Amino acid sequence: MICLGIEGTAEKTGIGIVEDNGKILSLAGSQLFPETGGIHPREAADHHSKWIPKLIIEAIEKANISLNEIDLVSFSRGPGLGPALRTVATASRALALSLDIPIIGVNHCIGHVEIGKLDTGANDPLSLYVSGGNSQVIAYEYGRYRVFGETLDIAIGNALDQFGRETGLPHPGGPVVEKLAKGGNYIDLPYSVKGMDLSFSGLMSAAIRKYKEGTDIEDVCFSFQETAFSMLVEVTERALSHTKKDEVMLCGGVAANKRLKKMLDIMSNDHYAKFYMPKMEYCGDNGAMIAWLGILMNNSYGADKLKDTNVIQKFRTDEVTVPWVVQSNNKIKLPSEILAKGAESDIYPSYWIDVKAISKIRSRKNYRIKEIDDKIRKSRIKKEAKLLSDVKRSGVRSPILYDIDLDKKAIVMEKIDGYLFKDFIATLSEKKDISIAIGENIGLMHNADIIHGDITSSNILINDDGEIVFIDFGLGKYSNLVEDKCVDLIVLKKSLQSVDYKVANEIFDYVLDGYISNYNQDNFNKKKILEKIAEIQFRGRYTH
Repeated sequence: MICLGIEGTAEKTGIGIVEDNGKILSLAGSQLFPETGGIHPREAADHHSKWIPKLIIEAIEKANISLNEIDLVSFSRGPGLGPALRTVATASRALALSLDIPIIGVNHCIGHVEIGKLDTGANDPLSLYVSGGNSQVIAYEYGRYRVFGETLDIAIGNALDQFGRETGLPHPGGPVVEKLAKGGNYIDLPYSVKGMDLSFSGLMSAAIRKYKEGTDIEDVCFSFQETAFSMLVEVTERALSHTKKDEVMLCGGVAANKRLKKMLDIMSNDHYAKFYMPKMEYCGDNGAMIAWLGILMNNSYGADKLKDTNVIQKFRTDEVTVPWVVQSNNKIKLPSEILAKGAESDIYPSYWIDVKAISKIRSRKNYRIKEIDDKIRKSRIKKEAKLLSDVKRSGVRSPILYDIDLDKKAIVMEKIDGYLFKDFIATLSEKKDISIAIGENIGLMHNADIIHGDITSSNILINDDGEIVFIDFGLGKYSNLVEDKCVDLIVLKKSLQSVDYKVANEIFDYVLDGYISNYNQDNFNKKKILEKIAEIQFRGRYTH
């Protein structure tokens, strides 16, 4: 089978032709470069209308086949700019009808992951997908690609482009920022990681403000890039330590940045995972990724009916069942002297006087520059020590703090004998009682305006006495904002879905029951919490 794929979610028009054995026969593409401002949806659609017929002819000639040898048409169904998507869908329908062949619409984001796997040979990677419209950490679990972390506002590519426009740089902004950053020095900018999610809008605004105050553009570009990429790699690292996958892949248009590639490679090696990145022609938006995904989907459950080829402007990565993917049993293998290796720190067995303890050491992150790394490690160790004490006053069990060493960025604390909630879920018979109790504890924390910051199923212990113990407050803070409290709950929901998607919603529902019973805020019921969570999750996920 030979599939022709048509890509056109934003400013790039792409045609790819791929055989069902994975051989890429041809690529052809064109990109819209606006004279001023960002990408206008109507201009993108006009660009696609102009170039799709020309690029089809070019791709056919490059593949050295005739148009009648095409067996399937595949197109980007979303996410993307509405007018652009509709233009591509219309062209695809016309081609399929004229050739009397099947048609199938595919998810653009999954296309990036699948072409990356095809090109690199990666089997079951944790993927950092970064582009103009998307910033996601993606991994396969339970029949679908799950989004472990993502931007809560704008995507990194969009942030770089907006920064470029506000500072008078040419479009697209990313490559120009990368070039200018080579001559810059660090200035302090906000670093915003929220559990397994992140936010770029505050960082972008601060960077623009620094430039307008007279800071050298090279210094602003260097600091913006280093801060944003450190955030992205940290969130990927957090997902890696949670999933224990032994492969990491970088994909999407922003993968062209050499500094980001180097940082992710360093992090992967430090976690004993293999790093992959597809060739650049397959990182940016291209027709081959759409054609290859079309083949995979068609082989699994057939083509679409013509009436079902509508576009989905906000098409979620985790809305698509992917039966062709096989989950790997390979996991990261740590050296025997390390009990656990997280995104925040390494855990070693220790003693305090004659009592068994653990040492939590925030080792230097080799992928971060010293200025950012020192600031984050020092801030988080101080914050964690304070929160470990304050959370007990709210009635929540946490490890006893024995000692803190600011120079070594280390704390010594009580060793809790028991099980991680993550490892407990699959065999848990009393899911309801444990889940409600977890929710009750989170409610107590939030009553005290304590935000854990990283409530995953890896940071909740069930000790040998059956008590629930919360650990790892390194991302914690104090806040009375309902949004911050709901982000805490979102982090837990995502982590539950990554462990066992089949029971995650049931467990989370019980968690909310317990949470509401203890969270004392007038008129804030379970329905309103779910509405707020949905609003946060929907906001900014796809900025097209």
